[in-house]
Amino acid sequence: MSTPYALVLYYSRNGATREMARLLARGIEAEGLEARLRTVPAVSPVCEAVAPDVPDSGDLYCSLEDLAGCGALALGSPTRFGNMAAPLKYFLDGTSSLWVNGALIDKPAVVFTSTGSLHGGQETTLLNLALPLLHHGMMLLGIPYSEPGLMRTTGGGTPYGASHHAGSDDKRALDAQEHELCLALGRRLARQARRNPA
Repeated sequence: MSTPYALVLYYSRNGATREMARLLARGIEAEGLEARLRTVPAVSPVCEAVAPDVPDSGDLYCSLEDLAGCGALALGSPTRFGNMAAPLKYFLDGTSSLWVNGALIDKPAVVFTSTGSLHGGQETTLLNLALPLLHHGMMLLGIPYSEPGLMRTTGGGTPYGASHHAGSDDKRALDAQEHELCLALGRRLARQARRNPA
């Protein structure tokens, strides 16, 4: 039997969502569970465009095997008009074989996002990220209000999942509450994965 791991799957254009993914991974590993960071390639309107099998730098591209083999999932994307970014949606659209086989049923999952504007769709993006996970039969976890940062945040952070307000120039760093909420969400995911091995 293989060692259980949490898959931290994200797409990041300007780095904020990638930073959140790394914080969630730190929270997961603080609870003694391996975190595997994976990303997805960009999509192109040019039909002949083909992404390389291995990225030139950064995290590896996710495979269906990475997703099927995980014991837990953290899924993150920047906000695009209140929705997840197209590259992540494209990847998820290709997971029907996992749905048919029930490969993700009862596995815990969390979602996270970064937005350019404070009211730019953080919560709708988190809910849109959650929908395919619910269709896969995953157990969705949020951030409980027992986390003090959730009541103090003036940037990102919701009960639906971790979020970050990057600013219109995408240069605003994660603040203390956003940072702590990412770590807390990663810890919660790992604890649930250990409680309920799927």
